[in-house]
Amino acid sequence: MSVKSARAHDSAGLLSIGHVLERLQGEFCDLSPSKLRFLEEQGLISPERTKSGYRKFSQAHIERLRLILTLQKDHYLPLKVIAEVLEEVDQGRDPVIPGAAPRSASSILRPQRLLSRDELQRLTGASARFIGDAIAAGLLPAAEVFPYESVAELSALIRLAERGITPRHLRAMRAAAERDAELISHSIESRGMRSDSPGGAEGALEIAELMETVRGGVLHRSLSRR
Repeated sequence: MSVKSARAHDSAGLLSIGHVLERLQGEFCDLSPSKLRFLEEQGLISPERTKSGYRKFSQAHIERLRLILTLQKDHYLPLKVIAEVLEEVDQGRDPVIPGAAPRSASSILRPQRLLSRDELQRLTGASARFIGDAIAAGLLPAAEVFPYESVAELSALIRLAERGITPRHLRAMRAAAERDAELISHSIESRGMRSDSPGGAEGALEIAELMETVRGGVLHRSLSRR
């Protein structure tokens, strides 16, 4: 399945334009709803649509946007060339970025940037105490540097806290996620693969997505009965 045509099985995992901006404006300060709509009009991104016509974005869409915006901001590529890079990505290739060899598209789709605690605070607006609470609850790594994905995770924790669900309340969720990870590892190993091998990692992610779809369905049904 290509990044462009990826479809989320569970609508609860899709993000609104506002949430997309929250995730990406720390890297791309000029990103706006109008720019997202423009990129869609140019055929570079194809978000989901709800029955009411609202745009919704999956994690695959987020990574595609990061690639597009990075090619614009850091490599000054015109949209026509960006479209050619995206076409190769959609065909399962890892194209070299024009004028930036040997850097390829996958280096952007899977960023390795690390953030200091001060940078994480600046990008999310979280207090030092809140970050400490998230670490104590096992929801962020106990470290002085954090993977860039921590921005989205911490932003989500802040929004939950605003609704009365603090990191302390989510300890059980973390424990359940760790049990799921162990179950997935056993499944991969039972098929003669290592979870840290390329094939094993891909299989683990697929199982995780399937489990998340099931979990979302159970959660929605539980909420509908209340």
